[in-house]
Amino acid sequence: MLNLGVLVSGNGTNLQSIIDSIESGSLAAGIRVVISNRPDAYALERAKRHAIPFRIITNGEFPSREAFDAEAVRVLREARVELVLLAGFMRILSPLFIRAFPLRIMNIHPSLLPAFRGLDVQRKAVEYGAKFSGCTVHFVDEGLDTGPIIIQAALPLLDTDTAESLSRRILEEEHRIYPQAVQLFAEGRIRVEGRRVFVRDSAASGDSIENPAAEIFNKGPG
Repeated sequence: MLNLGVLVSGNGTNLQSIIDSIESGSLAAGIRVVISNRPDAYALERAKRHAIPFRIITNGEFPSREAFDAEAVRVLREARVELVLLAGFMRILSPLFIRAFPLRIMNIHPSLLPAFRGLDVQRKAVEYGAKFSGCTVHFVDEGLDTGPIIIQAALPLLDTDTAESLSRRILEEEHRIYPQAVQLFAEGRIRVEGRRVFVRDSAASGDSIENPAAEIFNKGPG
């Protein structure tokens, strides 16, 4: 069983999706510790309800980002964590943290990377006029949302989409693919070569999808 550590700052819906997948038997892992940098994060209530150990490490306790990260690394190592999951963790990790867990930190990002890195990306996708958006599970490296991509889910933007409606639709996909990526890691099926992530025994359709759908161009006038 894969030992997980989950870092959170807010509501924790992706934490809940990992918990639910573990409890349903679809994810062969266990959460050893949840770490939050905010004592009021609702994600901590989720941890309590499922009897998961948690630690609160606040930003103001430490003189630097590196000192904060060193304490988080200590807690994770003490819990014998093998894979670190970022689930709405609103801090940028320092190189100290990332080098402590090379290719063993995953993040879920609400866009189709490398498009729209950073924050407020659903609004950016709508305002830019993108025809597709979605979410990406990737390994964390020392850049901002630049690590090797493990799995993505794509959604067409609807003419009626707002940043809020797109966020809700993407979040449903996040809850679906994040546990899948963790399970692939647990099964030892992931291989990383440079920027490319290969998944053993995976299958993907070679078919294209369009938005607007190609069929509208085949109807002709009238």
